[in-house]
Amino acid sequence: MRLPLIHRFRTSSHVKHELEHILVGVTDASGVTGWGEIASPSGPYYGAETVQSCWAVARDHLRPLVLAAAWEHPAELAAVMGRVRGNHFARAGFDMAAWALWSALDGSPLAAALGGTRTRVAAGVSLGIEETIDELLEQVALRVAEGYHRIKLKIAPGWDVEPVRAVRAAFPRIPLHVDANGAYPASERAVFGELDRAGLLMIEQPFAPRALVAHAELQETLATPICLDESVEDVDDLVTALRLRAGRVLNIKVSRMGGLTPAVRAHDLAHAEGLPVWCGGMHEFGIGRAANVALSSLPGFTMPSDVSGSDKYYARDITTSPVTCRNGFVAVPRTPGLGWEPDLPFVAERTVARL
Repeated sequence: MRLPLIHRFRTSSHVKHELEHILVGVTDASGVTGWGEIASPSGPYYGAETVQSCWAVARDHLRPLVLAAAWEHPAELAAVMGRVRGNHFARAGFDMAAWALWSALDGSPLAAALGGTRTRVAAGVSLGIEETIDELLEQVALRVAEGYHRIKLKIAPGWDVEPVRAVRAAFPRIPLHVDANGAYPASERAVFGELDRAGLLMIEQPFAPRALVAHAELQETLATPICLDESVEDVDDLVTALRLRAGRVLNIKVSRMGGLTPAVRAHDLAHAEGLPVWCGGMHEFGIGRAANVALSSLPGFTMPSDVSGSDKYYARDITTSPVTCRNGFVAVPRTPGLGWEPDLPFVAERTVARL
């Protein structure tokens, strides 16, 4: 299905005006349905997967595996889907739906089923690259007024030091971090030396995903923590990053990791190693956003997560009630299952393909 964004969002690689995500419903014999979301980008810029590739893998490989599998716990289904290499975004939608179904049948809120302990989650917000610094400052002022606990700025070569300096000068006390989405060559050092003096919470993914040695070398020269995102697609990547000391913070994304099952495993390892984590987002619709809220309730998520209110991105979300952020916090649902339900008539209205 397709939804337009309220405000176009630009990163170091592409611009988004609308999003196409895939909803996955898993229904048991009693008629209870758990919902998940495949929140892949439309183009292969953040990673290799696209909406079209996810649709094909879901249709031809994951759906047959899921329909043929007998399972008592979502982790068992995740192991079955592990036969499909990579394709984490596609697998995440099915894993999320399985957790939503299992927790609903168990009578447990999804957050509690995952091991969450928080009743509310501190929310941060991510801001894209704007046409001018003044427009960026307007966006920052708006989100600060809404009470968000952290502002993330997208950066790219040519849009880095000056915008950050301007935001820091206008808002000297706000928690601020930057995200490059791997846009810089591994030889780049000067820009990050300048940003190191800006009082940032972290510098996220400066180099390409597999450039873990370069991240480790840069981290040795910086006081500001490096946060890894695209570099950690599974727990084995996290083990390697920890051994290399390639970063001091981890962004855990349900979609990038392949679902809630591996995301919880990554959280558990990072928490045991004393590595701070937060939950990143992919502009999810309400279903995926609900899963992010549940994951962010786990004890190791000590930093504000990208669980901003639906109204920042969409005039109308796909759930019967939107995810709301009040004074910088999103409440963790206490009802069984996902906590938010799809607005099925609106979903049907926005659907462009169905299987």
